[in-house]
Amino acid sequence: MSNDTPSSNQPEQTQPTLTHFDQHGQAHMVDVGSKQATHRVAVATGEIKMQPATLAIIQAGTAKKGDVLGISRIAGIMAAKKTSDLIPLCHPLALTRVAVDFEIKESESSVQCAATVETVGRRGGDGGADCGADCLVDYL
Repeated sequence: MSNDTPSSNQPEQTQPTLTHFDQHGQAHMVDVGSKQATHRVAVATGEIKMQPATLAIIQAGTAKKGDVLGISRIAGIMAAKKTSDLIPLCHPLALTRVAVDFEIKESESSVQCAATVETVGRRGGDGGADCGADCLVDYL
């Protein structure tokens, strides 16, 4: 016997809401005025795989653009600070800390990047962490 009506013990399915669109489908910046300011930490990681010869150049510091990891660290910090200029509808944040760290994985011929962003505010720093983790590729 088939039953087309949901059972009373099954959870009701709800449609996900897109927070950056109003009831008319127009883009808008989310109102965070009623949220409490809290300490927030966001971490984004990424791994860049490359030819072993490219990794050797990074390790030796002989790339044409100089110290690839050092420059990428500074670029990542700068990108995290400019996130609201780079990501539409992103709230500007007063960042309290940005760290961009790299780990060389010789066996995989890759560099892993972790960007950590901290703030005390009404919104998190996830966009800033993402921007901070994206910078290494530009220097290869």
